[in-house]
Amino acid sequence: MHHDVTLFLAALLGVGFLFAKLVQLVRLPSVTGYILAGLLLGPSGLHLVTMEAIGSRLGHFTQIALMLISFGIGEHLEVGKLRHHARSVGWIGLAESFGAFCAVALGVALVARVALPGDGWGARDFLALALLLGAIAVATAPASTLHVTREIKAAGPLTATLLSVVAVDNGLAIMLFGVAVAAVHHLLGDGGGNLLIAVMASFLEIVLSLLMGVATGLLIDGIVRRLRHHGEMLTVGLALLLLCGEVARLFELSPLLAGMGAGFTIVNRDYRDVRLFRVLNAFETPIYVLFFTLAGAHLELSALAVAGWLGAVYFVLRVLGKMAGVAVGARLAGSPPAVRRYLGLSLVPQAGVAIGLIILVGSDVALGPYSSLLTQVVLAGVVLAELLGPFCTKQALERAGESPLFAPDGAAPSGPGGNGEPHLFDADGIRLVPWTWEQLRPSPDPRGVVLFGASHHATIGSLARMSTLFAHHYHSRPLAVRIVAPERDEESAHRDERKLFARARHEARSLGYELATSVVRADTVAEGLLAVARQSEAATIVLGHPVKMTPQAFQRVVDVVAAQAPCPVVVVRFAGVLHTERILVPLVEMASLAVLRPVLLALAAVGRHRLTLLRILPAETPVAQRNEARQALLDWVAAARLTCTVQCQVVTTEARVPAIVKMASFHDLLVMAAPRAIGLPRLFLGSLAEDVALRCAKPLLIVHNPNGEQDA
Repeated sequence: MHHDVTLFLAALLGVGFLFAKLVQLVRLPSVTGYILAGLLLGPSGLHLVTMEAIGSRLGHFTQIALMLISFGIGEHLEVGKLRHHARSVGWIGLAESFGAFCAVALGVALVARVALPGDGWGARDFLALALLLGAIAVATAPASTLHVTREIKAAGPLTATLLSVVAVDNGLAIMLFGVAVAAVHHLLGDGGGNLLIAVMASFLEIVLSLLMGVATGLLIDGIVRRLRHHGEMLTVGLALLLLCGEVARLFELSPLLAGMGAGFTIVNRDYRDVRLFRVLNAFETPIYVLFFTLAGAHLELSALAVAGWLGAVYFVLRVLGKMAGVAVGARLAGSPPAVRRYLGLSLVPQAGVAIGLIILVGSDVALGPYSSLLTQVVLAGVVLAELLGPFCTKQALERAGESPLFAPDGAAPSGPGGNGEPHLFDADGIRLVPWTWEQLRPSPDPRGVVLFGASHHATIGSLARMSTLFAHHYHSRPLAVRIVAPERDEESAHRDERKLFARARHEARSLGYELATSVVRADTVAEGLLAVARQSEAATIVLGHPVKMTPQAFQRVVDVVAAQAPCPVVVVRFAGVLHTERILVPLVEMASLAVLRPVLLALAAVGRHRLTLLRILPAETPVAQRNEARQALLDWVAAARLTCTVQCQVVTTEARVPAIVKMASFHDLLVMAAPRAIGLPRLFLGSLAEDVALRCAKPLLIVHNPNGEQDA
């Protein structure tokens, strides 16, 4: 019944999403959670999703996912990019594919005889199983690999070769699978009596499938590039892709190859309009969740007693075959040492294409006797590959020295900062570009202080930098304050404080200032900071998110200090590299500039800072009001007499956070006003600044006005 299908969809999507989030907590890939969710809901678990529903009612979602997966593979087969590594990619792709196929096929043919002694299988059954598993073993997971390279910002010859090889060997896997199926049909008596004819027929099927994909790609490209709205692109592109897949099945061709051919055609057109890929990226997530959870529902716990360890053998043989093939192919191609050493380890992940191929086996009536065992073996191997694969890929890229976040052999990496300076890496990932601008001249008669909390060596240098900049504006002194509990041991406290203050003094001196220090015993951090602020005539209090405190506990400290402080409070949220040259100031209302003015004046007065004032308006705002908003920004800049380069921009958007995050990619630092509401009102209204901090990988200053008041 229709409501049954709706219930199945809700269960698969909801539980799949929940399990993905749970496994992410232990740093496992989402696909592992999807498969586990399917196992829980399927016949081997709670039996909420039956085999009948999997096969007859939900199978079309699998077909949609297969077309999207194969279409996405085609996007990564861009000739212009492959040309630069053609020799390496060609030799390595062929060698590692051949290595994985041979290792798995030969190993499984031998091991399966021991694992399945009483199932009545003959020699041709073991050979058929070996050929199919060997072909499936060639595939690699493009999504997992791409995610890792983006996460660690990898770049270099290994990374470029890896992404190209992954795309190529998935294409080879689909082609080789077609040949293997033809050979198995021949073994089972469906090949017309001649293996050569069966193999030639398979190659003809490959060629026709690719030609159908090319034709579909040309048709899609001819229509979609004339469309403007994403909804129209999605409708036309998806309709033609699905039609291509159904026509391919009607003529007994390969939908996977057809989809790959379509993606390949579009990405290699001269004007290269790839908007359809981006539109489909937003659509494909729920389809992928259904695809992988349905795959998990195929798992049979009763069969894992045999198939589970056979899957482990499949996984090990596949990895060994790929590593051996890479070693041979890279040597033949004369590839760089990093490619020869680490590329094999980078090819461990396996997921979508492999699962798609075993589903195709299940839809082939002639291969029915092998479908159940193949599913268990491959899914067991996929779970292992997705548990260990991303970690292996990450380790390989880091050891090759192609991640700017890590360096081989524990050496400190170096790279360009905001102006080409090397990065200094603090502990816990907080990075600070060395100060190379002119030193500041302290006031001969300083008034008051700009104080900051000294709590951890990972944040102390960055906080000293920001506090010194503010102290220069206020003609004050920077002051590092260490709050310790009354019962803290004197000797250990003194040892920690000496190290912390030495780091802060070094940073302040690099800007031309001497740092004052203070140690205060107080029951709470907020009480200690407020006491010092009142006694020392603080012009500003600077707080950095502490390494050892939870966000909720830190927010309580900020709320108390901001509500009672006699001066503005600036909270520094660390992310990426702390550099202050290009500063973005997002504004939802002009009144926020009254709060931000002292901070902006302080930053504008030193170095070569450049400000961008970004006024954010609703999408439906008329042009006249946009012009008025921009003029208001220009008037404020003139009145504030900022001494640096200032750019005023007005944007309209339906979602503020994505608009800010997009603009932040062109800047080094963000400055925003804190929300007025605290406690329950903030929970209800939310905080734009805090949402941006969570979504944007750039340092952010959040400015709280004294006593929470908003200036006119």
